[in-house]
Amino acid sequence: MSQVEFEMACASLKQLKGPVSDQEKLLVYSFYKQATLGDCNIPVPPATDVKAKAKWEAWNVNKGMSKMDAMRIYIAKVEELKKNEAG
Repeated sequence: MSQVEFEMACASLKQLKGPVSDQEKLLVYSFYKQATLGDCNIPVPPATDVKAKAKWEAWNVNKGMSKMDAMRIYIAKVEELKKNEAG
């Protein structure tokens, strides 16, 4: 597990052509943010900003997870999305 593998997963995620559900996008986003920035460090967006609030909540769920664990899960999730697209 390395930074290079993480960066390759980031690049391959951008190349996916098939539809990815909003729930999967939020999940991948949350692990990306945790892997790159650590615990959620921004204030809760207002409830009227539904998209921003959903992203904040998804990231905040990972509070306390190490950056390395988040990278591992992110890579695994991207691999799963790639398999689903190929399948």
